[in-house]
Amino acid sequence: MKQIVECVPNFSTSDPKVVESIVGEIESIENAHILDYTYDDYYNRLVVSFVGDKDSVLEAMLKSAAKAIELIDMNKHKGQHPRLGAVDVVPFIPLRASKIEDCVKIAKEFGGQLAKKHKVPVYLYGVAAQPGRNDLDWIRKGEYEALSEMIKKPGRQPDFGPREVHPMAGATITGARKIMAGFNVNLGTSDLKIAKKIARTLHAKKGGFSTVKAMAATIPEKGITQIGMSITDFEKTPIYRVFELLKIEADRYNVPIVSSEFCGMAPLKSILETAAYYLKIDNLNEDRVLEVSVAKAMEKGGRSG
Repeated sequence: MKQIVECVPNFSTSDPKVVESIVGEIESIENAHILDYTYDDYYNRLVVSFVGDKDSVLEAMLKSAAKAIELIDMNKHKGQHPRLGAVDVVPFIPLRASKIEDCVKIAKEFGGQLAKKHKVPVYLYGVAAQPGRNDLDWIRKGEYEALSEMIKKPGRQPDFGPREVHPMAGATITGARKIMAGFNVNLGTSDLKIAKKIARTLHAKKGGFSTVKAMAATIPEKGITQIGMSITDFEKTPIYRVFELLKIEADRYNVPIVSSEFCGMAPLKSILETAAYYLKIDNLNEDRVLEVSVAKAMEKGGRSG
């Protein structure tokens, strides 16, 4: 079975022309297939999801990173999402027939080549990182504005590249992780203080769920706020459980929930678990989904009855 790896790079831009150029670099690589990309002004961030074999994913990521370094100036960047650089964070995720160890190797190869060619300091995170250095919040402490100071502190040297900030691109973080769920909930209030209080109750380091990172942001053009969440282990912490706590906290402040959305691709298992919970469906799993069952049958060369 052919190995498939997913890559979900986050770039610090929402300029449509820059977005088009970066996405175009990925699309130019044979066997690299874009699944989804989104960007917005309030985070000022582009998130791309693409898949391919190990070689095509690495090549596509190096080309798109080079274009981002060329076009994005972090000295002019403003946004509500924490960030260190133009190519902010690049996770590699094992899918079909690939393993987390494969993704660690790709991340290290990507980080080494990027640092060598473009003189960008690169930090490893997640499974690829050294003990004590795997947390994104720790790496991003102070964000881009404090990077030139933080990079000089003991124990905070990058894993690849110079111990100084790239004059335009800042620094890059790369690593390997499991599939996660990016889940955002929009609140019917423009009060960022209330949104931040709700986010704190969900965030792992503030006493919330151990596998959830949550932040609050404003969406000025809509007059609302958003709770942006990364659920790193949706099997341990199902989305419905996070949503139920969020509802309780929103009710506490008399704030309505306007809508919710997945950021990037939604893992099927997380959707099925949520459907099973709210609809009280017994024995719902992937094999009970028509399209999944048909695809598996066709892959095996069998016939569905």
